[in-house]
Amino acid sequence: MRTLIVFLLVGFGAQLVDGSLGMAYGITATTMALIAGASAAQASFAVNLAQVGTTFAAGVSHWKFDNVDWKIVAKLGIPGTVGAFVGATLLSNISTEAAQPIMTTILLVLGFYLLFRFGLGLGKPPVLNIAEEKQHSGGFLAPVGTLGGFLSATGGGGWGPLTVTTLMTTGKTTPRRVIGSVS
Repeated sequence: MRTLIVFLLVGFGAQLVDGSLGMAYGITATTMALIAGASAAQASFAVNLAQVGTTFAAGVSHWKFDNVDWKIVAKLGIPGTVGAFVGATLLSNISTEAAQPIMTTILLVLGFYLLFRFGLGLGKPPVLNIAEEKQHSGGFLAPVGTLGGFLSATGGGGWGPLTVTTLMTTGKTTPRRVIGSVS
């Protein structure tokens, strides 16, 4: 019973962060499942199954507050589905321990770039007005979606951190619409 309560609290906290930042549910929940003794495939399956409901609720909330750019959703979502399918297929057949340092490096680089760009005031600030937004090309969003889906399927998390931070670094879309569209 105690373990169930811990997982419920972790899931609640992870979804609270995910709904506001567009990332962290998968990584947090997967880490807890692995610590509890689940295999990588079991953890990925459980987390992705739980995310069906949590992501649906977050998506509806963002849609109701007009935080969704459907062009971004389509350009990220379709390639993301392909990447997730390939990642899940690989995860069921091989070990993905080698992917963890690569994913960590990608997320660290994007995190430092965000810190330098927005935290230190270097570069152009992000667009804050929807009327000033610029469209992302499919040639840019398709690989981001594919890699995000692949990382999410193989690592149990990675969709939000990769897609949100990548779109935030471009500065073309308001932060609320980046988070809403990715969610």
